[in-house]
Amino acid sequence: MPACHSHSLTPPLAAWFADQRGQPQGFQRAAWKAHAEGRSGLIHAPTGFGKTLAAWLGPLDEAMRDLPHDRPAPCRLLWITPLRALAADTLQALAEPIQHLGLPWEIAARTGDTSAYRRAKLRERLPFALITTPESLSLMISQPDFRRRLAGLTTVVLDEWHELLGSKRGVQTELALARLRRWFPELRTWGLSATLGNLDQAREALLGNRHPEGVTLTAPVIKPLEIETLIPQDIERFPWAGHLGTRMAGPVARRILQARTTLLFTNTRSQTELWFQEILAALPDLHGQIAMHHGSLDREERQRVEAGLKDGSLRCVVCTSSLDLGVDFAPVDQVIQVGSPKGIARLAQRAGRSGHQPGAKSRILGVPTHALELIEFAAARDGWEAREIEARIPLHQPLDVLVQHTLTCLLGQPDDPAELLQEFRTTRAFRDLDSTSWQWLVGFITSGGHALQAYPQYRKAHQGNDGLLHFDDAAAARLHRMNIGTITSDPAITLRFASGKSLGTVEESFISRIRPGQVFVFAGRQLELVRFHQLQATVRASTKKHRGQVATWNGGKSPLSNELASAIARRLHHPPSPAPEHRAVQPILDVQRRWSVLPGRDQLVVEFTRTREGEHLFIYPFAGRLVHEGLATLAAARLSRDIGESVDLTQNDYGFSLMAVRGLSLSEALIRSLLSPQDLLDDLLSAMNSAEMARRQFREIARVAGLLAPDLPGKRRSHRDLQVSSSLLFEVFTRYDPDNLLLDQARREILERQLEWTRLKATLDHLAQRPLHLIETERLTPMAFPLWADQLSAHLPAGDAHTRLEAMLARLEQEASQS
Repeated sequence: MPACHSHSLTPPLAAWFADQRGQPQGFQRAAWKAHAEGRSGLIHAPTGFGKTLAAWLGPLDEAMRDLPHDRPAPCRLLWITPLRALAADTLQALAEPIQHLGLPWEIAARTGDTSAYRRAKLRERLPFALITTPESLSLMISQPDFRRRLAGLTTVVLDEWHELLGSKRGVQTELALARLRRWFPELRTWGLSATLGNLDQAREALLGNRHPEGVTLTAPVIKPLEIETLIPQDIERFPWAGHLGTRMAGPVARRILQARTTLLFTNTRSQTELWFQEILAALPDLHGQIAMHHGSLDREERQRVEAGLKDGSLRCVVCTSSLDLGVDFAPVDQVIQVGSPKGIARLAQRAGRSGHQPGAKSRILGVPTHALELIEFAAARDGWEAREIEARIPLHQPLDVLVQHTLTCLLGQPDDPAELLQEFRTTRAFRDLDSTSWQWLVGFITSGGHALQAYPQYRKAHQGNDGLLHFDDAAAARLHRMNIGTITSDPAITLRFASGKSLGTVEESFISRIRPGQVFVFAGRQLELVRFHQLQATVRASTKKHRGQVATWNGGKSPLSNELASAIARRLHHPPSPAPEHRAVQPILDVQRRWSVLPGRDQLVVEFTRTREGEHLFIYPFAGRLVHEGLATLAAARLSRDIGESVDLTQNDYGFSLMAVRGLSLSEALIRSLLSPQDLLDDLLSAMNSAEMARRQFREIARVAGLLAPDLPGKRRSHRDLQVSSSLLFEVFTRYDPDNLLLDQARREILERQLEWTRLKATLDHLAQRPLHLIETERLTPMAFPLWADQLSAHLPAGDAHTRLEAMLARLEQEASQS
């Protein structure tokens, strides 16, 4: 246990802080005191409130008391960040007091962007404070001499812990921390987090079960947050998703001109590409002062944009969540969010990019992409004022991560399997890992398990005569180090000009649909594909006048959070306060009330409507898109079984629809049977292509667990090769090793990640207790129209669907005006 010092900083450090920041806040003093007492904890405060200094100055103060000031210091602190982009900014923040005080103590970063030369220098000597990522930390743990080089380590800091929590990267970090704590039992661990609703669980995952004395320190002041919404001049009473689209670009451009620097957030990379083009077209005089930032752009381009934000040379950056986190862009004075944020914490996180200092107000301007999103922005404001912040639920026992990490540990040093099990049980993720599962894992890494024991490449570890597990095959070790990490996605296809200049990456599934000579939009440029060969696409700037297809990426659409869904339902029925957004959509709500009722959470509203296409049931649980997808699939399968007709389904964040040519009715018994929790799992899995879903999910698990050979330099494997390899393994396990725990994990992940099983089951249980309000409507209501429009668009050619949509819209608007 370190010597306990007063929580007052040493005079030179205290003087520096007073000069730079004034008086320390209470939570900062508490963090310095707790660190001096040898304690660990979680620091929870809004963005810009000084969490970094709360975590950093305690270890620095202790080192200034313990170490000589005239020579380099050993490595005392590891600072783990979820994004490489944060490393440079963090390095600058940590180095500032060191440089001011003239201490010869080095601060350095080791991430995937670090050059080979710099990595080699770090192998020779670690700095006083090392900034790294979960993946790079795991890679260093695999080095046999890493423990010796860390001999002076006293503290680990986890930055932006809420971004890691609830993901496999978070579990990878939990396991790495368990290894460090086993090496250094007195190690202190501090996590930094903002906008998080489950602080106790977050602290448990951070500290494991060996730190019951851990503390949670929260800034007592709620950061002022102003949420304004840009209200369209003309609001149609029958909106559907994306209908407003970029029609709001003109008003947005005018707001950009009123600010010095603007961050314009979108929810997907494709939307970022589109809005960049629109803003550039609306503000041609700002050419060169408008930029784009998302994770698929080339690293040098992203760094150039980040530098432009910091020095104030950029007026507007259109971006995705790649700029959500704590990089300090002090000049940013306006944040714009295009489309619903889908979550209260997400909106607050993005708003915090402005007013990035204690006491300053953060502001965000919401831009709806369809009219009902006005209510979502108003509800997000309600939720923030009521402090209803979403939780990030920690993962439970992802065995693919444990397989990878066990081999990583064995690369660093041979180990006793019983001691490894005890180490892993100190984490929250694996605290109840049973001996049977552990014995399966040991057998899997030493023999390949029952199905793969005849193949030497799957026998990676072995148990020696000393009883220890060893991993000493040089070739297998090299491949394993290349495979460390839990981030999986479609293979990234590099886009290059013929000159060799890289533009960034797109997914193989997108570029494989583009033929040579076709034009597409990426990084704000019109590009023409020259050739696509060996996972590299050569392009050239297009001189063609027509606009090409905007690059698209799979995923990226966030479902409505439970907290925001509840806030929307409350605002529809019992608004906590007047709001301009509510007044703007009142005509929509009035028509909904006249023709039906307003859906909410006090009762389940079900509408029955006939159209040219058939009979429709519109059901509004207000549980978010992913849950509604599961509910719609379940209900459609049960209904189809009962009436003997095929049933089409669509869903959005508010509800879902079922459509059949005939056979639907407003029978309460029918609705209750469709949404019954009884036989839920069996009916749901039989309704879906669960085998194919498990096969796809297993591909990710197989990559994390090291069952698929990683890409080698210059020999990248195609997505098809990966599919074939993982499918073959899936079939082998299914046929010859059906009790393989990785198969079981694939099924569990389908339920939780793709179907939100826990939330889906809770929703059905809740619906069973809610009264039904059944109503037959003469025409589509404003709440039903978006579901009908999506169903129509999915089944008709684009031109026919547009014609039918416009005709229906005109008819409904006329009838609404007359009723």
